[in-house]
Amino acid sequence: MFGHRRLAIIDLDVRSRQPMSNGPLTLVFNGEIYNYRALRAELQLDGWTFSTEGDSEVILALFRRDGITAFDRLRGMFAIAIFDERDQSLTLARDPYGIKPLYVGTVPGQCWFASQVKALRTVPHLSSDPDPAGLTGFHLWGSVPEPFTLYRSIRSLPAGHWQRIDRHGATDPVQYASVAQALAEATVAREEQVEDVVVAAIRDSVAAHLIADVEAGVFLSGGIDSATLLGAMTNLAGPGIKSITIGFEDYRGTQLDEVPVASETARQFGARHIIEWLTRADLDANLESVLSAMDQPSIDGVNSWFASRAAHRAGLKIALSGLGADELLAGYSNFDAVPALHRRARHLARLPFLAVVADWTLRHGLAGFDRKHHKASGVLRLGGTLSGAYFLRRALLVPSRLHGALDDEVARIGLEQLQPIRCVAATLKPEPATDTQRMIVLESCNYMKNQLLRDSDWASMAHTLEVRLPFVDWPTLQRIAPVSRWLGQRRGKRALGNVPAPHLSEELLNRPKSGFAMPLNTRVAASSALESSGSRAWAARVAAAFTPSTRVA
Repeated sequence: MFGHRRLAIIDLDVRSRQPMSNGPLTLVFNGEIYNYRALRAELQLDGWTFSTEGDSEVILALFRRDGITAFDRLRGMFAIAIFDERDQSLTLARDPYGIKPLYVGTVPGQCWFASQVKALRTVPHLSSDPDPAGLTGFHLWGSVPEPFTLYRSIRSLPAGHWQRIDRHGATDPVQYASVAQALAEATVAREEQVEDVVVAAIRDSVAAHLIADVEAGVFLSGGIDSATLLGAMTNLAGPGIKSITIGFEDYRGTQLDEVPVASETARQFGARHIIEWLTRADLDANLESVLSAMDQPSIDGVNSWFASRAAHRAGLKIALSGLGADELLAGYSNFDAVPALHRRARHLARLPFLAVVADWTLRHGLAGFDRKHHKASGVLRLGGTLSGAYFLRRALLVPSRLHGALDDEVARIGLEQLQPIRCVAATLKPEPATDTQRMIVLESCNYMKNQLLRDSDWASMAHTLEVRLPFVDWPTLQRIAPVSRWLGQRRGKRALGNVPAPHLSEELLNRPKSGFAMPLNTRVAASSALESSGSRAWAARVAAAFTPSTRVA
């Protein structure tokens, strides 16, 4: 039995509703396919006929013709389920980056799938037993790493994988797309080609992400990424794009206030700029609604929820976001800091006794130091590999500190199942040649996939809004891969300045990068740090909201 609720974006006609059938095949599909017109034209030349103008029917026809190789041809974000009545089989597939979620719950003789864990939680046959790996992952990172969830009976289909389920059971997921492989196997282009390649790739991606039968707006901050999107959208569609900016009364007139810069960018490109000012009282009053919308626990996503609400209030069903630009174009400070940490620690890591001495000293020799700087004790243990150094940089807690957050037995089992450093290292297979490329993989396949993309999805879906991500696009990665080794020192991000016409100003390009801080009483911040007492308070609040149904005996 298939069920589907549609947010009509392409082909608003009722004929494009789902579930949709084509001969023996029946489809339900969440997402958008941006190259469906080109695929449709190809299929028509091959003799196929269509009764709709949408992308769903194209997926069905392509899969009927090409089978699982069809997924390689799809440009977009998608979670797909196709049932074949001929052999009573179900094929599931997820886009290469994992923009759209897809969860599977199985019991003997039954398989259930959905876009949310919450939907599967309503299935009475699925066990509610908590998963120590999922619980441990949340306390380590602030999000639950795939394929785990908080429940043993529910797993996420990994990004870039397909899976077949039939009367004999479910096959293991099969990978068809890998960020690491795309970078490791890319040909090497010349360094001087960086700007031309980036500009052409981003212009093409923005054009693809504007394909729709409804109006598209943009989330506009004070940064380069969203300004690039607005400029490129204006070049393609003309002035009058709706741009959405969130302002905080507590920050008005300070360096943390992004509204003046965003307003100037909107004026430059002739946007219809919509500013939603929020007070602490507004934010605090809506936190329960945020928690209610949250599908899996996350210490982030509050900003996405409010921005999505503002876009919905503005009458938008689509908003483009600059999410993913830092991961694609080496924009984070981590691209320099993590390799530097690794270089410093790898030689010392060859002397194991130093880690023991350092750990004892930090715990017993310096009063209060371990509590405030607990990651320092992990540098010698974990910093000897790039994956370990990256874990230290992104982790909220090191494994040795879990005893204060989880039951000791739950933490022990969770760490044993999760193997957090191996989990991170597995995303680097095959390993690209340079540190910049490796960091693109690590950021894209860990922090972005498990935190940013998931938060963007549940927060936007709560407001019937589709968020499109031109920087998180498989063909764009493939085009940029040949110059990816040269993207360090913000070269890739600076190249964005030449994407729109007129180009972005030097003042904007040189503006210091800032995180998205929110002036909540609980100090919710998007910078993923539990070091502040406020961030700990918000993480505890999130954990408490999910704990009653995930308590481990």
